[in-house]
Amino acid sequence: MKKIITAFLVISNLSLLAQTNQFSGEYTRSLGEGEKHLIEYQLTLNQDGTFVFHSYSKIQGVNPTEVHKYGKGKWTAKDNLITFSTDKKEDFDEKYTLDFNTSTARFIAKNPRDKSAKVVKTKLQFFESEIAWIRRIDVFKV
Repeated sequence: MKKIITAFLVISNLSLLAQTNQFSGEYTRSLGEGEKHLIEYQLTLNQDGTFVFHSYSKIQGVNPTEVHKYGKGKWTAKDNLITFSTDKKEDFDEKYTLDFNTSTARFIAKNPRDKSAKVVKTKLQFFESEIAWIRRIDVFKV
């Protein structure tokens, strides 16, 4: 009986690790017209459940011309939803100022059972956040 329970626990932990590997990685998005206007987003989901976010914008005619914004914290996955959280004591400092609490993104990828030639880029689509400009942003897995 102990062997059955141990085997069950090992298998369930492996499936959780496999789900984390599915979501973890680098996600990016670049918008703009070359040198005139440029907005870049970079999100890294680490396998240990932490994340780092960087937003860079360079827009001519706006002061300041270049803006960097950073955020970091923890992420969890349930089904195809990624929930982000930040600890105000550990994850905030002069550099990391974005508060990702209440931020949620949907993981979108081609279904493994879909054998068609249809191309679906793997991405995260933010649909909920207290950071107004991050809602509706898609970042694509590299």
